[in-house]
Amino acid sequence: MSKISGECLCGYISYSCSEEPVMAGHCQCTDCQKISGAGHIANIAIPRGSLAISGDLAFHEKQTDSGNTVRRGFCPRCGSHIYAENSGMPQFEFIRAGSLHDLEQFNPTMVVYAGSGAFWDYMDPELQKFEKMPEI
Repeated sequence: MSKISGECLCGYISYSCSEEPVMAGHCQCTDCQKISGAGHIANIAIPRGSLAISGDLAFHEKQTDSGNTVRRGFCPRCGSHIYAENSGMPQFEFIRAGSLHDLEQFNPTMVVYAGSGAFWDYMDPELQKFEKMPEI
């Protein structure tokens, strides 16, 4: 796979990843629905520390229903959501797939929090579905 890179809508924030993704999937938890304004967020998990960011992100932290804290990084100029960190999985950073330069680099294999998904948020029936976040 070629190097993963991307940017926000206005181009102020850009990033590249020095390591291969660990997993890719969709999250249908209610927090991801609200932050995306849609039925889910498409994520790519990468090893923590492999993400190089250009530009100064703004951050928002929120405690999840599971008790973990999610820290979301977004562009302070255009509001594009770039990545997130989850205290329950400190070994990863989660890139938002919609920010990729090459959207073909997103190859989802799972849907997490599938039970929270809206009926209108259609997911590929071939994807493995989990009611919560599986052990990675």
